[in-house]
Amino acid sequence: MRSKLCRRWGWGVWLALPQAVQAQQLVGLAQMHAADTAWVLVSATLVLLMTLPGVALFYAGMVRRKNVLSTLAAVLGTACVVSVVWFAVGYSLALTPGTRWLGGLDRWWFTGLDYQLVAQQVAVSPMAPHIPEAAYALFQLTFAIITAALIVGALVERMRFGALMLFMALWSLLVYVPVAHWVWEPGGWLARMGALDFAGGTVVHVNAGAAGLACACYLGKRDGYGKEAFQPYNLGWTMLGACLLWVGWLGFNGGSALAADGRAALAMVVTHLAAAGGALGWAAGEWLLHRRASLLGLCSGLVAGLVAVTPAAGYVGMGAGLGIGAVAGLVCYWGATGFKRWLGADDALDVFGVHGLGGMVGAILTGLLASSTIAGVQGNVLAQAVAVVAVAAFSFAATCVLMWVTDRFLPVRVELTDEQQGLDISQHREHLGP
Repeated sequence: MRSKLCRRWGWGVWLALPQAVQAQQLVGLAQMHAADTAWVLVSATLVLLMTLPGVALFYAGMVRRKNVLSTLAAVLGTACVVSVVWFAVGYSLALTPGTRWLGGLDRWWFTGLDYQLVAQQVAVSPMAPHIPEAAYALFQLTFAIITAALIVGALVERMRFGALMLFMALWSLLVYVPVAHWVWEPGGWLARMGALDFAGGTVVHVNAGAAGLACACYLGKRDGYGKEAFQPYNLGWTMLGACLLWVGWLGFNGGSALAADGRAALAMVVTHLAAAGGALGWAAGEWLLHRRASLLGLCSGLVAGLVAVTPAAGYVGMGAGLGIGAVAGLVCYWGATGFKRWLGADDALDVFGVHGLGGMVGAILTGLLASSTIAGVQGNVLAQAVAVVAVAAFSFAATCVLMWVTDRFLPVRVELTDEQQGLDISQHREHLGP
């Protein structure tokens, strides 16, 4: 009856209604490719390393001493919340067939992700039929985790921990999951349009960047912002975090080939060169304007290069990867300085300036530089632009709504006295020590 109503009113185009559990897709263990399985599992570990402790250290080193522990807790708590949401329903709605807008429910609570030793069978995904589906679901989980964790950088030093956890649960389900389906599931509307996103330039970075900007706008500026210097706690931590991101990103992009093959190797080399190009591009911008290059700039620039090459890593040559990184380094330097001042939003750790703008640059350049010889696909700048605009607009608007909804249940911003005292004490009753 419900399906008849959906067909009558056209709702089936917009909604993926709960489906009966489909027949399990089981294949013989002998059909699994051991090297590919091992590479995807290693890559999942590397991507998780990017968040824990990579993003955590990268962000914690840049905040003030009184907010270091709260920043670490925010990243760790986000990883836990998103993991549960992904297990419960996120994976199924994001990466199983359904409508153009959302997947189905046949894999909720990881239903059917079986390993049967006696029968010599294992479950697989149609998107990766040569590796166990459990490995594929875990790899994709690490992407969901880091996307949400990146948003933390925009709202540090002023958001309540409990409200943050509720917001992250809602955001991962209602924003990340649909966007991942649109772009990465073959039936998604942006995938059908021909938008290319090898490892998450749009799904991860444009998405997180727009959401971070929305959070910063909703929360308002930190007390003293623009009036006093906010001294970073330890840029050594930030450098360690950036280096962990660089190393982990080889799995982020190389693992997205879902095979231990030539494309994975190409993606890793392209990724490494883009990081170097991004750091040098940012440093060049600093040198031209201030006649000096900073450690923070080098760290931010290498991340900008990695962000921008992510959608292109499996589609472009090595020289193109270096060029993408260098361009992103310069653009993101402007984004974290001049453009940020023009916006007037307190995006504390430049989530939009680095991840949002870097993801946009990379997505558009993917359309320009994608090689049909390398990838077997043709880049389409218009499709890339539509994907960027659609994801950024949806993420920004939906995030504003979710912050408002969260605020109705749990006040999102700490009291002024708690903010001045620091969130380590006011939110967690802990301090960093001497």
